[in-house]
Amino acid sequence: MNKAEFIKAAAAKAEVSAAAAAKVIDAALEAAVEAVKNGENVQLVGYANIIVSEKAAHTAKNPRTGEVVNVPAKKVVKIKPGAKFAF
Repeated sequence: MNKAEFIKAAAAKAEVSAAAAAKVIDAALEAAVEAVKNGENVQLVGYANIIVSEKAAHTAKNPRTGEVVNVPAKKVVKIKPGAKFAF
C-alpha cells in the first residue's frame, strides 16, 4: 500500500474527504518526525513505538581495500510494531 492508497483507505474509514484525511495524516507524520529529530520517542500505543537509539562508534573494514576505518557514533531510528500488528 502506497501513501495515496493509505490516504484513500483512511478517508473511507473515517468518512471524510481524501483531502482532509491527507492533511491529518501528513500533520501526524510531520509531528512524529519532528519529535524524533528532537530526540524524543513516539509511542502509538497498540500500533508502534518509534525509538531513537544511539549507535556506538566502532571500526569497520572497507571490503574493497581492506583498510580499517573508524565509524563515528550516530543516532538511529528503530520502529517496533505494537500488539495490533500481531498475526
